[in-house]
Amino acid sequence: MPTTQPRRASGTRGERFAVLDPATGETFAEAPDQRPDELDAVVGRAHAAWRGWRSDPAVRATALQAAADAVEAAGADIAPLLTREQGKPLAESYAEIARTAARLRYFAELAPGPGPQPISDGRPVRGEIRWRPLGPVAAIVPWNFPLQLASAKVAPALAAGNTVILKPSPHTPLATRLLASVVSTALPEDVLTVVTGHEPLGARLASHPGIRHVTFTGSIPTGRAVAGGAAASLGRVTLELGGNDAAILLEDVDVERIADRLFWAAFRNCGQVCMAVKRVYAPARLHSDVVEALARRAKSVVVGPGLDPGTQLGPVNNAPQLARVERYTARALADGARAVTGGHRLDRPGYFYAPTILADVPPDSPVVTEEQFGPVLPVLPYGSVDEAVEAANDTGFGLGGSVWGTDLDRAEAVADRLECGTAWINHHAELSLAQPFAGIKESGVGVAGGPWGLYGNLRPFVVHRPEPACRTEPGSGA
Repeated sequence: MPTTQPRRASGTRGERFAVLDPATGETFAEAPDQRPDELDAVVGRAHAAWRGWRSDPAVRATALQAAADAVEAAGADIAPLLTREQGKPLAESYAEIARTAARLRYFAELAPGPGPQPISDGRPVRGEIRWRPLGPVAAIVPWNFPLQLASAKVAPALAAGNTVILKPSPHTPLATRLLASVVSTALPEDVLTVVTGHEPLGARLASHPGIRHVTFTGSIPTGRAVAGGAAASLGRVTLELGGNDAAILLEDVDVERIADRLFWAAFRNCGQVCMAVKRVYAPARLHSDVVEALARRAKSVVVGPGLDPGTQLGPVNNAPQLARVERYTARALADGARAVTGGHRLDRPGYFYAPTILADVPPDSPVVTEEQFGPVLPVLPYGSVDEAVEAANDTGFGLGGSVWGTDLDRAEAVADRLECGTAWINHHAELSLAQPFAGIKESGVGVAGGPWGLYGNLRPFVVHRPEPACRTEPGSGA
């Protein structure tokens, strides 16, 4: 996903920076602009707290359950702040908070972690794998789902016995700081710390020699830089770097029946979802029906400030991202695409862009080949399923994809041909807390979610000992 920087508040460089309301484009609050040289002390405190936190899984489980309760109780305080700085409708902010609490509970139940695992290899030696936490973890999160993605990194790391230093995007620091303060009421001091500020704060955190795991969600270029920084100390990295998910509609699809689901799979959170539908491939015979069904919904959706009760779609989060959406759409239109609806910025304060459905789009247009990350959806016709699958896979991304049709077995067979981490049938971007989440190609490295997310924050420790009444020569069996 794209990464952008907000402006610093005038006269406060190095101390505070401005946080903007995307519904107005104006400053409504400030956040601490911490310096990279502060990180040595922060990481040092995280190391000291780790010694106690790692020792008792039962204490960790109880603490995470209490943290989930605290998050739910604070929802009425957190949700409006999240909407104010991120832009999403208030109902979506409450849903994000609910998901955050649910994830804390899920990993609380896993917190005792995997028990010792015997190694059976036929030798008269008892081998056993035990799992140990890594140490301080750096969690660097973007602005589209700041709380949900923070919890996706923080919950498994804490459950595994690590301490966490959390860095939110400068566009959305406030709700994350509030969330962390709420969660920390259930935790020992310095087990969870938030740092906020501009670069090079994140780069320094990722490359800090005291950090043992860096988990990052953001753009591909920044992800490469994070991996390079962590390599200096041979720290582990988990990278979720966005997607360009394709939806393939088959010949037997019921267009009207799936149109609502398909529309919101592309436009939820104003299209600012890493695993949103970003390209639709429709059979040539049905292409105009699909375009019109989606366009009707785009024309009728209520766009406005997230705090307004009737709003269904909020603004783009920030000015640089709005410019990216405008640039990609203008390029497509200049190359012959047709805006069936939308295709322009809305004439009002804030970062509002009209929900846009594009037809007649050249397949090599950046709005098709890149991650536009906004309320713009190209719909492309295809002649054969093989052609559609080839087009869907012809990308450097590999996060998710979906297939839509009436014959579920056939749809699943097509989905099995998609080159991505997750494929859905007749829906898109719905995840269970218990499943692995991973991309392929340039969409990421490592696995999050479920027990895999827990193991990603642990390392194996192997103990060998002779069986009773057995003797082995030193170094034998090597």
